Amino acid sequence: MYVIGLTGGIGSGKSTVGEHFKQRGIDVIDADIAARRVVEKGTPALTNIANHFGIESLNGDGTLNRAYLRSRVFDNSEERQWLESLLHPLIHQWVKRALCSASSPYAILETPLLLETDQHNLTNRILVVDLPEELQIARAVDRDNNNIEQIRSIMNVQISRKERLSKADDILDNSGPLSYLSIAVSDLHHKYLKLAAEQESKDL
Repeated sequence: MYVIGLTGGIGSGKSTVGEHFKQRGIDVIDADIAARRVVEKGTPALTNIANHFGIESLNGDGTLNRAYLRSRVFDNSEERQWLESLLHPLIHQWVKRALCSASSPYAILETPLLLETDQHNLTNRILVVDLPEELQIARAVDRDNNNIEQIRSIMNVQISRKERLSKADDILDNSGPLSYLSIAVSDLHHKYLKLAAEQESKDL
């Protein structure tokens, strides 16, 4: 399977871009869904989290208390590293299985941490959704009802815009109107169909 890694900073619009690819019949594997699945009620990972962070890390119904967990790890690098060392391998395996089950001409791996983790090793090509940081912050504030300081804190734990762009094979500028976005995705879709076909012919 030819895999495009789709990423971008918070508020960049990568999920909207992913939806455009879905509308063109492409399987989109969402790492955020994987991150939720691996800590569902009854999973070994959730048990490990509860043992490490305490009963407060669970809601009354036994599901993960995400707000509490975020408060424990956000400004504590040691605790965040513990959590990442537990979850990232599980997410990687879930994504890998999902990609193996994809049936479209190529697949999209949509993930905010493509370049911060080893998830990029599952891809053939990297597509970065980009826009100026001030616009990125404004859109993230509008979408999530977070304040600017919270958004900047999230951005600070992601790689920088400059580094993200330096690792991109393709860059989609999402600072314009939705009509432009649809055209840009169509152009990329045709490009990826061609690249996937070329890869398939090499593998035969």
